[in-house]
Amino acid sequence: MAKKRDEREVGMIMDGVIESMPQYAKELVAGGLAGGIAKTVVAPLERVKILFQTRRAEYQSIGLLGSIKKISKTEGFLGFYRGNGASVARIVPYAALHYMAYEQYRRWIILSFPNFNRGPVLDLLAGSFAGGTAVIFTYPLDLVRTKLAFQVVAPSKSSIHGLVVPEHVYRGISDCFSKTFKEAGLRGLYRGVAPSLYGIFPYAGLKFYFYEEMKRHVPEEQKKNIMVKLVCGSVAGLLGQTFTYPLDVVRRQMQVQRLLASNNTEMMGTFETLSLIARKQGFKQLFSGLSINYLKVVPSVAIGFTVYDVMKTYLRVPSRDEAVVEVVTNKRNIQSSSLNT
Repeated sequence: MAKKRDEREVGMIMDGVIESMPQYAKELVAGGLAGGIAKTVVAPLERVKILFQTRRAEYQSIGLLGSIKKISKTEGFLGFYRGNGASVARIVPYAALHYMAYEQYRRWIILSFPNFNRGPVLDLLAGSFAGGTAVIFTYPLDLVRTKLAFQVVAPSKSSIHGLVVPEHVYRGISDCFSKTFKEAGLRGLYRGVAPSLYGIFPYAGLKFYFYEEMKRHVPEEQKKNIMVKLVCGSVAGLLGQTFTYPLDVVRRQMQVQRLLASNNTEMMGTFETLSLIARKQGFKQLFSGLSINYLKVVPSVAIGFTVYDVMKTYLRVPSRDEAVVEVVTNKRNIQSSSLNT
């Protein structure tokens, strides 16, 4: 009896907290949770993909299964999650900002341009601007995540038996931040941000475009079905990533240029790196790891969109159209009261 009473009290407290939260805060919470869960699920594939993109000779030659075996043998299970702490530390604020900014930009466009068509183009624009905003605020964490994932560190036993040569430049997230900032200042923490922005604008926009467009064709009674959301999210992530993947490869190689060529202090820009990869490593290298990325993106985007939609329902976030109507009504009430005054 007492247990049920305690549960009711906890439920009432949670209801009070949810009701008191502003809408943007609910969107931040839903987006951050969605990003953190999705990123953790696919972290092992993300590690292999980064090694494919940046350590071509060592890992591409042995393929996906060979790479998984090599990481498992030399670094153990935790090797699959190397850099994941920085990845989650980045993705939670990134996803929170991304989803919240998408909703805010979408509402702003509708309110500022009432005659603008509320079709998929609206989602494309809002998603693109939201992606750019999130990247600018969280990029240093992405850089740190890549540098940590790039390191190949063997356990002490492996080192003794000569399986790999230990390479431990950074001891953790704060150490990587500190050393990167000392080496190149704030500019060093934003190394590779240009291709990130070039890639995120179309990718984020296309991702929301395809997701919302596919949901529009789903029968009303099926729209709350989790499997339907997962399928829509999978296809949206797959299509969006295909168009922008080469810029992701350029970004990764720019992020680890200093580690790859410690004696060469000359750092190349986005288009120089793109040209160099195509010329010296071959055009195929621009799509290196894409097959792994498909395996990663399909569940990642699907889980992200699904968790976000489920959390919005749990947090009682009104539908997008209801939210816009509410803002317009409040605006009119304020204008009306000021006129009466």
